Amino acid sequence: MIELLRKRRSIRKFTSEKIAAEAIETLIEAALRAPSSRGFNPWEFILVDDPELLLKLSQAKQQGAEFLKGAPLGIVVCADSTKSDVWVEDCSIAAIIIQLTAMSLGLGSCWAQMRNRQHDAGKSAETYIQELLGLPEQIKVESILGIGHPAEEKSPVSADKLQHDKIKNNRWG
Repeated sequence: MIELLRKRRSIRKFTSEKIAAEAIETLIEAALRAPSSRGFNPWEFILVDDPELLLKLSQAKQQGAEFLKGAPLGIVVCADSTKSDVWVEDCSIAAIIIQLTAMSLGLGSCWAQMRNRQHDAGKSAETYIQELLGLPEQIKVESILGIGHPAEEKSPVSADKLQHDKIKNNRWG
């Protein structure tokens, strides 16, 4: 696991190669095995491989989601907000598990935050996605993951660049 974390980088450029069905099944299994508070499993996942729909999803927020139009697979990570008061945390855990699983399969991925982001001056990214995908009101959108075969190489962050000042022992000061 630590090797995956050492190598993981946000990949925003993908080849046009399709993702194998077996790999998609593994990603689905990883998502469904994600832990959640009290085992409520409020998360829901919408797999998108339609290029036209991925293009529209890449426009869900004002910036930072453009890479979705070049991804062969997008996973919309959302949740039934009536099932848990910590659905955001549960979705975040599931999303990173999906990303690490993608990395273990030789795939690249990037997270596009949608919650609390704007589509335009009059509409949130979440509302835009709810309308686009026909989501009921209680289904809240947390993020969209773009996944595919990397068309770019990024070096791992070196150990000497880790922010060790963020680690405290026993107390803050």
